Amino acid sequence: MKKLSMKKLFRFSIVQLIFAVIITPFIVFWGPFSAIKTLAVGSISTSRHPQVLSLFLTQSSIDSILKKGNEVISAEGTTVQKTNTVTIDGITTEDISGSNIMGAFKGKVMLIKDPSKVHVATTASLGGSGEMVSKIASRLNAVAAINAGGFDDPNGKGNGGYPTGITLSNSQLIYNTIGSKKDDIIGLSSSGTLIVGQYSADQLMQMSVRDAVSFFPQLVKNGQGLITKGDGGWGVNPRTGIGQLSDGTIMFVVIDGRQIGTVGATLRDLQQVFLDYGAKTAANLDGGSSSTMVYKGQVINKPADIFGERYVPTAFIVTP
Repeated sequence: MKKLSMKKLFRFSIVQLIFAVIITPFIVFWGPFSAIKTLAVGSISTSRHPQVLSLFLTQSSIDSILKKGNEVISAEGTTVQKTNTVTIDGITTEDISGSNIMGAFKGKVMLIKDPSKVHVATTASLGGSGEMVSKIASRLNAVAAINAGGFDDPNGKGNGGYPTGITLSNSQLIYNTIGSKKDDIIGLSSSGTLIVGQYSADQLMQMSVRDAVSFFPQLVKNGQGLITKGDGGWGVNPRTGIGQLSDGTIMFVVIDGRQIGTVGATLRDLQQVFLDYGAKTAANLDGGSSSTMVYKGQVINKPADIFGERYVPTAFIVTP
């Protein structure tokens, strides 16, 4: 038998690759693997291009699959592995890793002993254009930072300048797109307590909440995980979250995804990370390409976007 020439082998490989790219979506969305289908739909529906789903599924099918992701009973989350613990000046950083049905995930945890040092910061051009988390941290001389709340991103082409809901910083209401309505809030009170729930801007001011953004869902309440069935319904993606331990320590979590070696995490995976650390309160922040953690001037995770950090309107920063 004659050996294939390098040219023929290359052509054969290209044909195989093209075939795989074409056939894979049909296997995922129309194949018999319901768990993979549920995770894929959840992942894409919360990505920058959710409209891709309409190429393969009707809206009623998408809604049904997302509902299933919230309802199907699943096993308890897998305990995460922790390595490379470093503590400097009241801030501890650790590498974490775990796995789910789609594969392995890796991320970073940061524990900030003093909650009074954690604040919401915004892009320098709020209402105009977003800013990278590293730039926000550098401009404000912050020791560390993670991305925070959600923002308008029509068709995945937004510039990160327009946060959704309520933005409070240093006890000042600086952005409000919902008027007197209530929204899902993640913030810190003047005493350094992590506040998670549905509140209006007036309620937050009356409660002396000093820093807040809008996003959801809450993951841990009174030390108990709130996702008890399914995976949370948002698929596997890069994740960012914030929590608080019983001693007041603030916990940042960023899990990388959409990359070789780290596919991303479900909301339940993220919840499990907080439970493993003993968080009494925790909530999910904006994820996907936004997920970024900065420490001492360096991005210490691996953002999902091939172009690097995404431009965002808000960040949780740690002051010196």
